[in-house]
Amino acid sequence: MSRLTRREFLVTSAAAAGYTLAAGPLRADVISTPTKGLVEGAVSIPVLGRSIPGYRAKPAGVEKPPVVLVVQEIFGVHEYIRDVCRRLAHAGHLAVAPDLYVRQGDVSKLTSFEEIRPIVASVPDAQVMADLDATAAWAEADGGNGDRLAITGFCWGGRIVWLYSAHSKKLRAGVAWYGRLTGDKNDLQPKFPLDVADMLHAPVLGLYGAEDTGIPLDNVEKMRAALAAAGGKSKIDVFDAAPHGFHADYRPSYRDAAAREGWTRMLDWFKLHAA
Repeated sequence: MSRLTRREFLVTSAAAAGYTLAAGPLRADVISTPTKGLVEGAVSIPVLGRSIPGYRAKPAGVEKPPVVLVVQEIFGVHEYIRDVCRRLAHAGHLAVAPDLYVRQGDVSKLTSFEEIRPIVASVPDAQVMADLDATAAWAEADGGNGDRLAITGFCWGGRIVWLYSAHSKKLRAGVAWYGRLTGDKNDLQPKFPLDVADMLHAPVLGLYGAEDTGIPLDNVEKMRAALAAAGGKSKIDVFDAAPHGFHADYRPSYRDAAAREGWTRMLDWFKLHAA
């Protein structure tokens, strides 16, 4: 019988813990948020004549908690995203993460970025906007306060936060974690955050890392300038010595101080704008 290499063992362990295989080996001190005091689990969200899966967590016994849409990173709605929902639920929110790739493919069993990228690239922004609208409506029917609607997302989801804030007139606040601000446009992804900086219906807080090699600081400064020119309340905070994915506690990119401070700023942003 063949023996697993160390990487194969670690990746397999990650999958057993509920993380997408391509996310790679887990950090030893990955955060795991308890479910006690929460109503949580898999849900089915009706969208345009079909249903998409998702994960929801909310505080037990709390009437009409504010709603937060949680938008997945490139690895989909895996354990990290589910844990983010639980953390938000413990902070008093109904947090729901819809599976926004499900029509295009299941990324949970894939083992590399190269396999995931074609699936992600085939997801139309218009489909994502419609799915998030449907998820917001579902969350309100599930007992959430639709008048206190917010959104947060990571990496791929960070870009979506900016776009959804330009799309939804019901949204009250957004927090985008290191989402791309510009890039190559096509029919499926026709706009980037820089294109919609003057179209935001809700204020967005962008949380970015000074050492993010995929999102240069000159892009961040261009977005800051565009937001300032638009005259709204949106802004961007940059964390020193933080790379891309600095909130992803299961990966080597995690930076504890920046992640914790970013989380505090996110909750404060929601209280300020979605109260």
